[in-house]
Amino acid sequence: MTPSAPIVRAPHAVALLLFALVWLSCAWFGSFEFNPNSATRMFGALALVERGEATIDRYQTLTIDKAEFKQGPVTHYYMDKAPGMTLMAAPVVWATNTVTGVRSYDTIIDVTNPRLAEFLRLRQQLAVACSAAILTAFAAVLLLDLGTGITGSPAAGLFAALGYALGSVVWGWSTTLFGHAPVAALFMIATWAIWRGTSGARELARWRYPLMAGAALGWAVTIEFQAALGGLVIGGWALWRSRGAAWPTRRRLYLVAVATALVGVAPMLAYNQFAFGTPFMTGYTGVVGFSGMNQGLFGLTYPKPAALFGITFGVRRGLFWVAPILLLGGVGVVKLVRAPATRDLGILCVAMIVIVLSINASYAYWDGGASVGPRHSVPAIPFLALGLAPFWVALRRPSARSGSAALLGLSMLINLIVAATDIFAPEGMTTPVWSRNILGLLSHGYLNTVPSLYWGLSPWLGLFLYLDLALPMLGLMLWWTRRAERRGSV
Repeated sequence: MTPSAPIVRAPHAVALLLFALVWLSCAWFGSFEFNPNSATRMFGALALVERGEATIDRYQTLTIDKAEFKQGPVTHYYMDKAPGMTLMAAPVVWATNTVTGVRSYDTIIDVTNPRLAEFLRLRQQLAVACSAAILTAFAAVLLLDLGTGITGSPAAGLFAALGYALGSVVWGWSTTLFGHAPVAALFMIATWAIWRGTSGARELARWRYPLMAGAALGWAVTIEFQAALGGLVIGGWALWRSRGAAWPTRRRLYLVAVATALVGVAPMLAYNQFAFGTPFMTGYTGVVGFSGMNQGLFGLTYPKPAALFGITFGVRRGLFWVAPILLLGGVGVVKLVRAPATRDLGILCVAMIVIVLSINASYAYWDGGASVGPRHSVPAIPFLALGLAPFWVALRRPSARSGSAALLGLSMLINLIVAATDIFAPEGMTTPVWSRNILGLLSHGYLNTVPSLYWGLSPWLGLFLYLDLALPMLGLMLWWTRRAERRGSV
């Protein structure tokens, strides 16, 4: 347990503005509603809400991401994903159907039907705004607080938070119903709760921190099964952080955390029971059309060096090509490990980065198919981004800070273009950001914004309207942060 010295907090006004900016940035831009991975989750939500069943038979021709099970002479289809994103989307689908009075059964199920596209797009966008966008924005605020707390610098905390939420592909993946960005956010939420909850005797007595950590880790597994491995590492770190507390206190913390983690996992078990008749069967056992899933454990074998290079420095999917600011984060993680006060946190970051990248490099479809950046590695991003905080405070020369800020600006610009155009890219493209997002979509004005999709404005006007809102918010955050730095306290 760390000493109970006062911890510098990020300015509350900055935290509120950061939440608003990140949420707006994720909710403002849409993604392709017929992408098979997102669509299958939406089809699952529609089946639950409209028919009270888990089968997606009516929609199965619209997605290649599905599971097939024969029940006697009849074949039924299900989504082949963990149910977390579908379960979060279901209340939104129900509310939207209720308000609009329109169901999928009122629409012809045909990929060429524009009414179906509009139907799915609206529900997907609202579901994203109420799930992935909120989680990413909340995690960004907690990363701001964590970065500020370990360095004593609100500017360092903001540098890390912006690098995570808007300077990486977390932004683009937070506009979809994919589970990668929500899992990344939940990992950060749990990490912050454990760090804050073990920072002193007063915090150890508060039940909200273990509740928050347990719920976040449990729900992460409900969204993506492989999150269990990262959750075990974060849980082990919690045991280490709390080792100095008296046993009655630790027992209470552990019971609360485990109980809430089980509550977080329970909906996944209940869904499996409802869909397959047993809580321990998943859609992955019936995946069709992807022979690589038969390798090892649902496609996972062992890390391949070529795949590991491809998801980090490879031109086609490399993380550091679409988020160059994270290179500095890697340097900062080393600084975390070297500093005695943050060594355990630094080791956690290293462990989480290694685990996530190793899982990605072990997967038969490591490149993620139609993807900008390595989508399966997104849960490692908050731990790389956390290193940006110590990296920032280690910079002494104004020119070094200006250069680092410029690199962050470049990363944010790249990911603005990706989020505004399309996070999905054809599998065969060697340089998807340049070939598709910039030269292809952006240059021709193919932008997915709320104003252009729903308000009748032009795509470019929708982008400029976003900038009219986002840039003043960003400028105000920087101004408040600079004032806090000058005061030396918050």
